[in-house]
Amino acid sequence: MVEKKIVLIVADGMGDRLIPKLGNKTPLEVANKPVMDELARLGVTGIMDVVGVGVPPGSAPANLALLGYDPYKYYTGRGAFEALGLGLDLMPGDVAFRANFATVDSDFHVLDRRAGRSLREGDVLAEAVSKIKLESAKDVSIIFKRGVEHRGVLILRGSGLSRDVSDIDPEKEGVKINMSKPLANTPEARKTAEILNEFTLKSFEVLSRHPANLSRVARGEKPANIILCRGAGTLPSVEKFTDRYGLRGVCIAGIPLIKGVARAVGLDVLNVEGATGGLDSDFMAKADAAIKSASNYDFIFVHVKATDTASHDGLIDRKIEVIERIDRMVGRILDGLSGYELYLAITADHCTPVSLKEHSGDPVPVLIYGPNIVNDDVNSYSERACMKGGLGRIRGLDLLPILINYAGKAAKFGE
Repeated sequence: MVEKKIVLIVADGMGDRLIPKLGNKTPLEVANKPVMDELARLGVTGIMDVVGVGVPPGSAPANLALLGYDPYKYYTGRGAFEALGLGLDLMPGDVAFRANFATVDSDFHVLDRRAGRSLREGDVLAEAVSKIKLESAKDVSIIFKRGVEHRGVLILRGSGLSRDVSDIDPEKEGVKINMSKPLANTPEARKTAEILNEFTLKSFEVLSRHPANLSRVARGEKPANIILCRGAGTLPSVEKFTDRYGLRGVCIAGIPLIKGVARAVGLDVLNVEGATGGLDSDFMAKADAAIKSASNYDFIFVHVKATDTASHDGLIDRKIEVIERIDRMVGRILDGLSGYELYLAITADHCTPVSLKEHSGDPVPVLIYGPNIVNDDVNSYSERACMKGGLGRIRGLDLLPILINYAGKAAKFGE
């Protein structure tokens, strides 16, 4: 008997709006993508509100929804998913934050939120930050881990903490950093805000005089002289994917956030060499990992970040190029999994129109391909074409149950 496999391919921010420069077409409409167009012709298509109608979703809640978990119930702040994605284990009561090495002046005006992005001294600076001791709460310890480039994660571990605190990072330059404030009138929120403020000021003291930063300044580079935190989060309590759906699942992604979402719901995570999450990511390495993983897993989740990166930077041509590379990746996955009964979906976790350079609440196109699925009359994969598809307009939470049903793995309701 031929084994059945479910593959979900998510291209971050792939959806878009009409672009005058492209003759009032979208990047999906212009891109040369014969594989996805053929799958649209053979399968069924539609459009999807990933989190809600008109709601611009963040990537973590969006991907929770696509994996079948209501983000309004299970999203507990981005910091927690970033920490899980970096391989850190969170304990109940921990509060985790996204963190940037940044550059500020002596009055704490932000000169560069990313300290020039390139940070070859990041590991040694992270080690120094990890040694900070808190005076305001001696029962709370610090765990700090550097991520890619200027990024990192801060975990506060101890009693009486809360994620109901405001961000330090103002998320723009030329202004002063924020001081964290409690967002709830509780002792836990006040304590956490006080700790975060102390940590921030101490990070400036430690990093400003660190030899690695003194060397950066001597070379004419920006010092990574402070840690700016945002996105407080706590460990979500969720039913694991295998228990919920009866499927063994794996995630193939390049960025810690998506790896963290996958870990949170109980998917195994593969670290693929060359899968950077950037425009230089090796999509074919992801395809090969997906093919290889099929021998051990029923559900394979492949995430591509580069479409979103190009969108945020307003790079129309690069977005088209990335879509075409994704098409070739899909082709390799199809070829490599030809020995299985394959049910495959392609979609985006949100739109990121290049004209906005930000996430929007527009619906995204979705296609589902598999044996004996009744196809519709759509012949290409794009926003406009999929509006006419047989799936109609669905929610992000609907996608996985539809796939599981097509694969014959859905539990019967009633007798």
